[in-house]
Amino acid sequence: MPIIRRDTSAWRLQVWVSFIVAISLCGIGLAYLPGEDIHRAFMVMGYVFCLSTAFALAKFVRDNEQRPVDTPMWKMVVWGGFFTAMALTGWGLWDLGVQPVWKSYLLVSWLFLISSVFTLAKTLRDAHEADLLEARLNGRRERAEAATE
Repeated sequence: MPIIRRDTSAWRLQVWVSFIVAISLCGIGLAYLPGEDIHRAFMVMGYVFCLSTAFALAKFVRDNEQRPVDTPMWKMVVWGGFFTAMALTGWGLWDLGVQPVWKSYLLVSWLFLISSVFTLAKTLRDAHEADLLEARLNGRRERAEAATE
């Protein structure tokens, strides 16, 4: 009987807490960002764009880990979207007319957010794959028991 490896509940808690803390730090930094509303709106859009493309990239990389299952065009869209989101957000942060301490805070919270997205995506996908494997093994076991009766 194969062993199904699962993450510990402590790890899952840490991953979720890290993601929530990262989202909160970004939200707080953007909510209190000094300056014009248009600059704050641009940064919020950039962070949301980065967040969604990081999830898409994590899924793409995991789906294509063992063999390519997506088209080359989709690969270009996913990677291009991620790099475009990161570049535009980085440019907006660089060009933002605020004190360096604000830029530093926003940069660190933004990178923490992206890092926590990749970790959360992997943790969720690992749990899903473990559930599928367990269901498959239980189905085989049930079929084998039914055949012996």
